[in-house]
Amino acid sequence: MLKYYVEESGDKMEYEVIVVGAGHAGCEAALASARKGHQTLLITGNLKNVATMPCNPSIGGSAKGIIVREIDALGGEMGINADKTLIQMKMLNSSKGPSVHSLRAQADKITYPQEMLKTLKKQKKLELLEGMVEDLIVDSNEVKGVYLKDGKIIHSKIVILTTGTYLKSDILRGSTRTRSGPNNEKPSQHLSDNLKKYGFKILRLKTGTPPRIEKSSIDFSKAKKEEGDKTPYTFSHDIEPIYNVENQVPCYLIYTNSTTHKIINANLSKSSMYGGLDDIKGVGPRYCPSIEDKVTRFKDKERHQLFLEPESLYYDDIYLQGFSTSMPENIQEKMVHSLPGLSNAKILKYAYAIEYDAIYPTQIKASLETKIIKNLFTAGQINGTSGYEEAACQGLIAGINASLKLENKEPLILKRNEAYIGVLIDDLVTKGTKEPYRMLTSRAEYRLLLRHDNADLRLREYGYKVGLIDEERHNKLLEKEKTIKDLKEKLKETKITVKNVKGPYGTNVYDYLKDPTIKLEDIKEKYNLELPYSKEVLNQVEIQIKYEGYIKKVEREAQKMLSQESKQMPEDIDYNKVTNLASEAKQKLEEIRPNSIGQAMRISGVNPSDISILMIYLRKNYNE
Repeated sequence: MLKYYVEESGDKMEYEVIVVGAGHAGCEAALASARKGHQTLLITGNLKNVATMPCNPSIGGSAKGIIVREIDALGGEMGINADKTLIQMKMLNSSKGPSVHSLRAQADKITYPQEMLKTLKKQKKLELLEGMVEDLIVDSNEVKGVYLKDGKIIHSKIVILTTGTYLKSDILRGSTRTRSGPNNEKPSQHLSDNLKKYGFKILRLKTGTPPRIEKSSIDFSKAKKEEGDKTPYTFSHDIEPIYNVENQVPCYLIYTNSTTHKIINANLSKSSMYGGLDDIKGVGPRYCPSIEDKVTRFKDKERHQLFLEPESLYYDDIYLQGFSTSMPENIQEKMVHSLPGLSNAKILKYAYAIEYDAIYPTQIKASLETKIIKNLFTAGQINGTSGYEEAACQGLIAGINASLKLENKEPLILKRNEAYIGVLIDDLVTKGTKEPYRMLTSRAEYRLLLRHDNADLRLREYGYKVGLIDEERHNKLLEKEKTIKDLKEKLKETKITVKNVKGPYGTNVYDYLKDPTIKLEDIKEKYNLELPYSKEVLNQVEIQIKYEGYIKKVEREAQKMLSQESKQMPEDIDYNKVTNLASEAKQKLEEIRPNSIGQAMRISGVNPSDISILMIYLRKNYNE
């Protein structure tokens, strides 16, 4: 039993907000809280591991890049930090429609954490402390602070847990299980057990990472070079690109082959996941499977693509993207050497799987405050998600809502038609998850509204209202909105003559631009139009005009959803008293306690017939 004490001076250590964990979620939570003017303490096991990237050395990606833009629009830090430290940038899906355009940056694993640490250290109202939190101070189901492993007691009004994959984490490789966090860091041994003591249901999850290869040992002539885009981009809405598009570090594409697959199949029983260890409880991410999973689940595929990705300009480790595994080291050697260009590869770090504790996310509210302990918020992988971007956006929302609660204000809850962040949090708290949750464009039913190009138009006003966007940046938004409106009016007023099969006819640029084969740049050149607007504004107006019909249709669908969201559920309702409601529906409704009929409709196991019965009950008993 640990003996706890206050500082020897007798002073009571007290903060408004304590953030536990300094990964991507913790950094955003702590910065948001401090920037809102609240005295904040960020506790982490090792300050050298602030905002580290133990897995993929990238920020963004399909759907994830839009989340980073949303974080920036709200006043978060991830986008700015990525822009300062990237070594390659690409716009994914650029040949497709704007709803799936998404930025992906190769981040530098050395400078990204360094820059984030500098930002944290410069932030007023924010203090950093190395330590291991082992328990919470809880009084009458309300959190009052934390207990540290070294015996310190630190009090606070709010605690935000952003513990990542460090809760009772085990590194798995072959038949070996080692109690450790990523990068051989010490895990939290007791916090998840103590959370269980307070009534939380604990979930065991798993993820993994691939081998790192010495760059000089790779024959890159056997791989296809993947360059960065020649068009400069930024995640941030406020800074200009600071990288040289002609001086980006390339990635390389290779594929597995029949020899690789034979080695894997012949040694499956030696993989931790397939027999090497018989006590695996963690469930892995469906959309980021190990190479063993790929080979066994997709037997019809002759090969799987892999990417050779540089981790930093300051060392020569190459990340073998798509090749995560929990095979023993000697089998990993054979697997890697079977790949094109890697027959003489030197493995610098062997791959491993990691198993860790999380909480069932249906135990948290949409504000990210837990239902079980008042003033306790959770964000990131502790809520069952995977990915830096998913963690960062939760950290930002948790930090904002913790601050708003201190200020006795309503929480910021983004809707599904407003942000991918809203989709992610609603999915977690409404549907829960049994595996690491990863954001996909297919999860967003209103994705045409949730585009890369309009993140600031959707969310910056919220950032301003909660106090993370200053007047200068807000005025920039207002000016952009006015300019877009002015340009649309100008295009309606600008008359041109065009030809079709029936001959020439008169129209205006606005209507002519609705033709999917016509581009604004082509019209501008052909008709010598004076359009002195930024590329960003021209692009935004073209998208709004060209997709106007589709956008209006999706907006009508969203309005139907919002009408259901406005039908609030009474807080005191006892679902067990609703006659004729299916047993599964009663159980799920009691567990999740939805805020509205709309949220109730999205709960797995609650059918349309259950909703009809529920609405009749509400009209009869609550005059709803």
